[in-house]
Amino acid sequence: MISSADKKRIGIYLIFSFGLAWLVSLVIYLNGGLQNSPIVIAPLNLTLAGLLIASSVMVSPALANLLTRLITHEERSNLMLKPGLNQKSGLWWLLAWVLPTLGTVLGALLFFALFPQYYDPTLSVLSSAAASAANGQNATALSPWVLLIISALQGMFLSPFLNGIFTFGEEFGWRAYLLPKLLPLGERKAVLLSGVIWGVWHWPLIAMGHNYGIDYFGYPWLGMGMMVVFCIALGTMLSWLTLKEGSVWPAVIGHAGINGMAALGVYALKGSPNPLLGPTPAGIIGGAFFILLAGALLLPGALSAGKPKAHWVSQPIESAAPTEERSA
Repeated sequence: MISSADKKRIGIYLIFSFGLAWLVSLVIYLNGGLQNSPIVIAPLNLTLAGLLIASSVMVSPALANLLTRLITHEERSNLMLKPGLNQKSGLWWLLAWVLPTLGTVLGALLFFALFPQYYDPTLSVLSSAAASAANGQNATALSPWVLLIISALQGMFLSPFLNGIFTFGEEFGWRAYLLPKLLPLGERKAVLLSGVIWGVWHWPLIAMGHNYGIDYFGYPWLGMGMMVVFCIALGTMLSWLTLKEGSVWPAVIGHAGINGMAALGVYALKGSPNPLLGPTPAGIIGGAFFILLAGALLLPGALSAGKPKAHWVSQPIESAAPTEERSA
């Protein structure tokens, strides 16, 4: 069972992580939402919504981690920031790097195999972008297929570095703080519950059209439900990597890879399919790889990392306070 000290910590953490994210989401809503958000940095075409999501919403779980530790005088030895560097560390880091690309590509291929009417072999989205760029630079446009390959390589090799700056804000909260606190429930329950919580945390943005837009049957409720399914599936993979490595960094890499690769299938899209289906991994078909992987990982024994590592275990709130005072 979860100790009374950690129940208190979980409650405080959730108040901060949800409160901060949902408050900023309210600010976004009151300033045009996602659809009509004002441009704040014209050269980058960056909207107020985009700026606040990257700088505040995605950072709120990490801030909640730090604020909860500060309030409850929790020790700093279980931050999970050190690379695990166990005997199979290379495997977990490699999987964190490769699985997002593999899952995104396979999901998009499955989507277009099931719904070929939405497949655009000319990649007109990329063709238009290439033509516009070429006219602006007075150069010859690259083949859209070359651009697609370049986009895929950039997503695979650069996203863990570029997007990782932002996904750390989420993973330092969900996988490095909440997941270990829930482990006394059992690994499967902890992973499932943390995935549900993570999905619900996204709800204000989903209601404003993030990930799925606003033009689909059942908006916004089905989109909010699908986000929970997606977060359970992706969260299971990220939690598995975290448990195996004993560090948050593989989860940061994996989450960053998903964010960087998610739009790949959209480049080959024509028409307006139901976004709850795909082709992005946030759809049930586009995300089929991650859903199936999660199902396999949730089988008995698949997640197991053995006994919880000593540095994950929290001290009681009452006994931690003097330690914090001595270290100050």
